[in-house]
Amino acid sequence: MVDLNSPILQIGITIGMLVMALAAIFIRVKLGNRPVTIKKIIIPPLGMTTGFIMFVEPDVRIPILWGIIAFLVGWVVFSYPLIRGTKFEKIDGQIFIQRSRSFVYILLGLLTVRLLLHGYIERHISIPQTAALFFLLAYGMITHWRFSMYRQYQQITKSELMV
Repeated sequence: MVDLNSPILQIGITIGMLVMALAAIFIRVKLGNRPVTIKKIIIPPLGMTTGFIMFVEPDVRIPILWGIIAFLVGWVVFSYPLIRGTKFEKIDGQIFIQRSRSFVYILLGLLTVRLLLHGYIERHISIPQTAALFFLLAYGMITHWRFSMYRQYQQITKSELMV
């Protein structure tokens, strides 16, 4: 049986999370020069919903109130810089996300805050429960950010139709 609270596992998970986060930042920056579509806005949160399968495992389960709070913190606090840093522009009839120098810094800042919180929280609850809390926080953040992107995209396409 694997000791879920072993320091080696914690370090491995933290390094894995860092690698995935940096890869996501790199991919996000590279994909910034492709047109945005509704499908590209909606698919990430839909794909992320498969993560809720983790709650089938009893070790991952957390109290409902913790889950609601984690989701709301992601929705209200962590999504805000992403929403503020995401703007669209129309080029040759297609909609693109404006290149923002601050976007990478926002993502790195969110990663840093997440790492600091993760280190504190995992001292008080198990690693699987910590993963569940941060999944819900990230899901709230991504969902709100993408919802905001969708509304902004709709406004741009409606204004295009009115012209």
